[in-house]
Amino acid sequence: MKFSPPLPPAAGLTPPALESWLAERAEPAFRGRQILEWVFHHRVADWEEMTNLPRALRAALPEGFDLEPTRLVLDKTSSDVTDKLLLELRDGSLIETVLIRAPQQGVGQEQSRRTICLSTQVGCAYGCRFCASGLAGWKRDLSAGEIVAQVLEVCRLEEARSGRDPTGRVPFDNIVVMGMGEPLANYDALLAALTTINAPWGFNFGARRITVSTSGLVPQILSLAKEALQCRLAVSLHGATNEVRDQIMPINRKYPLEVLLPAVREFTRSHGRMVTLEFILIAEVNDSPEQAARLGEIAADLHAHVNLIPYNRVDGLPWERPSLERQEAFVEQVRRSRVSVTIRREKGGDISAACGQLRLKVEQDRPAPLIPSFSSFTGQG
Repeated sequence: MKFSPPLPPAAGLTPPALESWLAERAEPAFRGRQILEWVFHHRVADWEEMTNLPRALRAALPEGFDLEPTRLVLDKTSSDVTDKLLLELRDGSLIETVLIRAPQQGVGQEQSRRTICLSTQVGCAYGCRFCASGLAGWKRDLSAGEIVAQVLEVCRLEEARSGRDPTGRVPFDNIVVMGMGEPLANYDALLAALTTINAPWGFNFGARRITVSTSGLVPQILSLAKEALQCRLAVSLHGATNEVRDQIMPINRKYPLEVLLPAVREFTRSHGRMVTLEFILIAEVNDSPEQAARLGEIAADLHAHVNLIPYNRVDGLPWERPSLERQEAFVEQVRRSRVSVTIRREKGGDISAACGQLRLKVEQDRPAPLIPSFSSFTGQG
């Protein structure tokens, strides 16, 4: 059987690229605006729904672009109303996207604050010792269109649940790029995706409500500090000294704290926004009073917010979360440095919501091939 190379995702389209494609077919440039509105505002899943386009153009579009580069394989909802979506890409790879609902006091679930957690890679090459995403290694980067397609999946799912037609508004409040992979290792695709999400012709979603996470890639942090896109930054610190960080984060050997922290300070200076220091609490590894005290000092120096995350256990890894008493003692020690601290109580534990857990479980459990490739249900190939 002869297989054609995958088509570029429609979710990765930009006005210049689309106008160039249209010009090659002697189509007017304004058709590009119409196509982008159908893709991002109306979230159509069929080219034929683009009813204000000429029939010949509707027939040509499926030959140029992939309108649905992801397929929903599993949608698991936890008891705390966290949704984890397992998505299959055209090459059969699996990625995860999470929708986290945070109920607000005095309002119902419909008015809860909603955050999407996006993936940027299939697997991860950085090998943090506590993380499920890298257990099977790195397979490939996602394209900008594949990153944006995750947002489309969530929009369609939420709109289908509510029974509401798309209005151009998005059914969520925040985006965190903290899913599978190291976002800054896929820098160009990440920036292209975030530009689309932010752009008026895309989702028109405010950049200040987008947070990019990194394990500490210093050159890319410095590059991000120079970007016009005013997104936020979260640094996965997880160790307040090089000794501890070396044990669980191999990236620290290349970019130790004395290199990483000045880069974070430069990002804060350039963007004028508080950075978040993510810190997973692992029993007998980084949960000591000494680590807490040093973390408080670092956060105070950077004027950063600290987000503490009790470890979410992963099958096959030896780590455990600290007791509640030890967690609270850690929080109090950090607060003595007069910094902003939150502790994230577990979300989605009953659906394997930690990064990479669900994908890893499905891939380990399935006989090959458990999940068919796209060609088996689209007729492509």
